[in-house]
Amino acid sequence: MFYFLLVIAVLLLGYAAVLVSFVRKGRKIPPAAYLGLAALNGLILAAILAWAIAR
Repeated sequence: MFYFLLVIAVLLLGYAAVLVSFVRKGRKIPPAAYLGLAALNGLILAAILAWAIAR
């Protein structure tokens, strides 16, 4: 489970870096990007809660 959390955290950081590069180039962030960010955040939160309950 720890490795799953680590992979999701790396994906979240990479996705955030892509969004920051969009902003630095002066582009607008697409509305669907916020949905993707929320989904990754929800996934990591659910995984952390499941891991904590299983311990």
